[in-house]
Amino acid sequence: MRVERQPNMSSKKAADERISKFKNKGKYPAKLREKRISECVELRKAHKNENLLKRRRITLSSLPDEEALSPHGDSVGFGVEEIITAVKSQSIAAQIQGCQAARKRFSKSCDAPLKEMIDAGLLSHFVSFLSMDEEPALQFEAAWVLTNIASGTSWHTQQVVEHGAVAAFINLLASPMLHISEQAIWALGNIAGDGPTYRDVLIECNIIPALLVHISPDTPVGYLRNLTWTLSNLCRYKDPYPPLSAVHQLLPPLIQLLHLSDKDILCDACWAFSYLTGSSNDRIEVVVKTGIVPRLVELMSHKEFCVLIPALRAIGNVVSGSDMHTQTAINAGVLNILPQLLRHNKPNVQKEATWALSNIAAGHCKQIQQLITCGLLPPLVEVLRNGDFKTQREAVWAVTNITSGGTAEQMVQLVQSGALEAIINLLQVKDAKVILIILEAINNMFKAAKKLGESESEKLSALIEELGGLERIEILQNHENNAVYQTALNLMEEHFSLGDRDGVQVNSSQNSFLFQTCTFRF
Repeated sequence: MRVERQPNMSSKKAADERISKFKNKGKYPAKLREKRISECVELRKAHKNENLLKRRRITLSSLPDEEALSPHGDSVGFGVEEIITAVKSQSIAAQIQGCQAARKRFSKSCDAPLKEMIDAGLLSHFVSFLSMDEEPALQFEAAWVLTNIASGTSWHTQQVVEHGAVAAFINLLASPMLHISEQAIWALGNIAGDGPTYRDVLIECNIIPALLVHISPDTPVGYLRNLTWTLSNLCRYKDPYPPLSAVHQLLPPLIQLLHLSDKDILCDACWAFSYLTGSSNDRIEVVVKTGIVPRLVELMSHKEFCVLIPALRAIGNVVSGSDMHTQTAINAGVLNILPQLLRHNKPNVQKEATWALSNIAAGHCKQIQQLITCGLLPPLVEVLRNGDFKTQREAVWAVTNITSGGTAEQMVQLVQSGALEAIINLLQVKDAKVILIILEAINNMFKAAKKLGESESEKLSALIEELGGLERIEILQNHENNAVYQTALNLMEEHFSLGDRDGVQVNSSQNSFLFQTCTFRF
């Protein structure tokens, strides 16, 4: 039963917009491989894991024994007025106690009375203490309190920067005392993590060479962890991206760090590569040319979740680039690892893996065939049937991309795998965009069938009806979204004739066409 509705301009506009955004529709060949990641809105959003990398507040347990570092008495119980008096005094011991009391308050909460301290001029004192090389205990306490302030909101970071801390911290990187230079690295990482403006301020102040001199076989692992984290924050943000000159400086040390075994170092190094590849094709090319892709693919199998996720994200970004970039990842073995990730027990891993797969599926037909040969259709169908909705949404994109760029024979294999039945079942979801993507996939299948003959299109119609698709498409003609309504109506009118279908045999239980003398055989 068809539901007639007069199309209006808004529905046509929505349909045109959908078509223009879909990967291959209405695009010239040179545009076909534009960033496929742009279609994956959910995965472009900042994830919780990623946000945790932005700032780090230092706690007592993360550093050496406090009394050994600051043996100048107990500052417990200091109020704001006592802190101000101590920091402004002429006594080094009192200044240390004042800094110590202030950083303890900021270690516990960023809601400490910062405004009163700023109004009293304390931040200028803290910054001036960073230059007192003859008083390392005071340097350290001042660095610590400023680090914790910078770990707060953007306003907190702004106060630290505007009081001149950047140049002082970069100078402090050269301190002969390891715990002091590490403290400076930590503070600068918090500042870089605030956003692209301060990231670029640090880069312009030549922070990168000052950091890289500390990477050596003798550098303690804990120190390298903080250094790697700060380097990763220098790679972050897209508006604008880091300067290419900085990227070229950062890549060699990041590659070196990516071959270490410590999971925390690997985690932050992988995040750095995920940031560097989450951009335009020319920037992906810069990373791919280093030869690091095989190592990133290898780390997709890492036992630690904190390493696996950013490695997977980085490779997902790589395969969202050009055909050549995708092929580089395929040659590195990504298709051999994706099946186990599609079946991972963590939904977030499944989602990211399916997103990466959808990007590979948007490649040329030879790459689609490699995907099929490596056995990725069965786990893809499992995700369509049993994954959470966000993962199913990425799986729908994968199926539609295969139907968009694949051959008729590849679509036959896709249907044989159970993908057609699975996406038909998903026509019941509430997400209009997902429904449109599914209808696009079905329409692509009809186009392939028609190339093989009109009878093949009729057989496909019969199979879809047998699988319950016709009924669901009919229902969609009542959908509140005009684009869904119009697309469903067009499918009905073009492909589902009410005429005689005698001679067509369908066995839906085997999810295959069983036609006599059929060319488009499933």
